Amino acid sequence: MNLLYQLGIYFYRLAAAVAAPFNEKARFFHQGQKQVFAYLKASFPTNSKVIWVHCASLGEFEQGRPLIEAIRKQHGDRKILLTFFSPSGYEVRKNYDQADWICYLPVDTKMNVSRFLDLIQPEMAFFVKYEFWKNYIEELSKRSIPLYLVSAIFRPEHLFFKEGVKAKWYRNVLRGVAHFFVQNAQSAELLQKVGLSNYTITGDTRFDRVAEIAANRKDLPLIERFKGSSQLLVVGSSWQPDEELLVSYLDQNPDVKMVFAPHEVKETNIKRLMNLVGSKVVRYTQAESADPVNARVLIVDCIGVLSSVYGYADVAYIGGGFGVGIHNTLEAAIYNIPVLFGPNYLRFQEAVELVNRKLAFPVAKTNEVHAKLGELFSQPDMLKQIASGCRQFMGENVGATQQVLEKVFNN
Repeated sequence: MNLLYQLGIYFYRLAAAVAAPFNEKARFFHQGQKQVFAYLKASFPTNSKVIWVHCASLGEFEQGRPLIEAIRKQHGDRKILLTFFSPSGYEVRKNYDQADWICYLPVDTKMNVSRFLDLIQPEMAFFVKYEFWKNYIEELSKRSIPLYLVSAIFRPEHLFFKEGVKAKWYRNVLRGVAHFFVQNAQSAELLQKVGLSNYTITGDTRFDRVAEIAANRKDLPLIERFKGSSQLLVVGSSWQPDEELLVSYLDQNPDVKMVFAPHEVKETNIKRLMNLVGSKVVRYTQAESADPVNARVLIVDCIGVLSSVYGYADVAYIGGGFGVGIHNTLEAAIYNIPVLFGPNYLRFQEAVELVNRKLAFPVAKTNEVHAKLGELFSQPDMLKQIASGCRQFMGENVGATQQVLEKVFNN
């Protein structure tokens, strides 16, 4: 199994190199891997204590961000190295100012791992949610450098908890983790069943992040003018199937306005969405000159404002549920509003819990969307009840970051 793992890592790196001339993501990854050790060699060693935080991609970064910023604030004598595996994380956050160094994680070969740890010599390491690189985990353990898994979530279908040689081999990787900070009781029970008791149920650090964002949200007078006295549905991180599901609701409900913030803000996608919506649509970046008051639909054609736009919504719809999975529901729910999304949400613990509490509603067909939106927009008492439920849900879950820090630094 060890040989197969090492070969798999080697061929992954080779495939990225071969694909680099033809694929932007592969090209970024290949170039980042070529440059990473030169970057680290120029930066290390350092006389400071180094904390290493690793995030696979952008979603994990949003979970790790509250931890990074809390360490920066409460333990300012430490320096922070932030690594990413995916270009979609690194290329977006390579200029993040709360980490001292940011780079790609060298691929998980034994030679790379030894060289990497020799250079950075971390005091401790945090891996966020889903990262189980065998050679890194084993070498950290051998060097007595504690590794903490943060906002971890496990499910029975994960290979760790299966029978067989491969599952046993993979499960042994977990034994190199010093402590698991898991999101829920099911994850804790699964670890317990395979003989691991070094866990704490802390919840998801993303709750801390969205609470901070909401507390510091931007005032957007343009959105306020666009909404006026109408009821407002904000459709966040939408894909084409989400958008096609929703546009017909506009024709039948003239008192409702919509904001679409598509996942892709490339010009071709914005134009496609404008054509789908039809008349009375205005783009966010052009709305000042176009006067948004008479528009029925506003399309956010830039990044960085969606989390604040949710603050003006009466109801939110989160995209991605007709693809690999929904985007961030907590960004909307923090504003104490009901959330709708497509059917592919079961891998997301917070979405499942929102549905169980009747604060969020999965929909799969046009008639289901129409019925649920009609119910929500016509029943103010129901919206008040959902708002109360959201406040309770958020209050129960905020604070994971501080629990992690207290456990790590006070032991």
